[in-house]
Amino acid sequence: MSRDANADNGMRPALIEAAARLIATEGAAGLKLRRVAEEVGTSTMAIYTYFGGMPELRRAVRQEGFARLATRAEQLGESDDPVADLAGLGLAYHQLAMSNPHLYRAMYMEQPLDAVDAAAGSETFNILTAGVQRCIDSGRFDRANAVELATQFWAFGHGVVALRLANLLSAEDALNCSASALLNLFTAWGDDRDAARRSLTRTGRRAARLDLEAATGAATRRGQSD
Repeated sequence: MSRDANADNGMRPALIEAAARLIATEGAAGLKLRRVAEEVGTSTMAIYTYFGGMPELRRAVRQEGFARLATRAEQLGESDDPVADLAGLGLAYHQLAMSNPHLYRAMYMEQPLDAVDAAAGSETFNILTAGVQRCIDSGRFDRANAVELATQFWAFGHGVVALRLANLLSAEDALNCSASALLNLFTAWGDDRDAARRSLTRTGRRAARLDLEAATGAATRRGQSD
């Protein structure tokens, strides 16, 4: 592949990252064609070439964020412990926010352009709702409306993320707070407290294993490219 082709392949994600950074730091009003182009070191024509215009670029920013979140959820898969899997979805949400703070702000802290833009996150919310429903169907949670419980779970997760992004909670405090709150939440939803505690422990071990596998894979790819 030619150097120019590589540059073209990198232009679209670079424009999305620049747009997310401007939205996060200056709000949607700070998202201007010229500003985005200057951030990337290209012309405004590139935005029209890759997206068609500024509204489409704004939509692409949120779509990229939700696509990354959906990928993280897919990587987790399903185990025979639905409560551990649900906690894993919450951890994936938190990790996405911490590793992509600008994208997260664009996804969840700015108003969508319209109803179509607002629906960009429906797939990931459906994944969360399905995770809650598995806990109900397995008998770990009492019978309830899965959408309502998923909304409560999401609101809790967003609250912790917002405090972390504002540097009002340390990483350690956020982890401890989340573990205690989820234990109380799952118990309130009908789970046995000891069973819920074991599930949270499994989530932590699985997350550590996945992080190790990701780090090993990244190191291998770097070695192959050297």
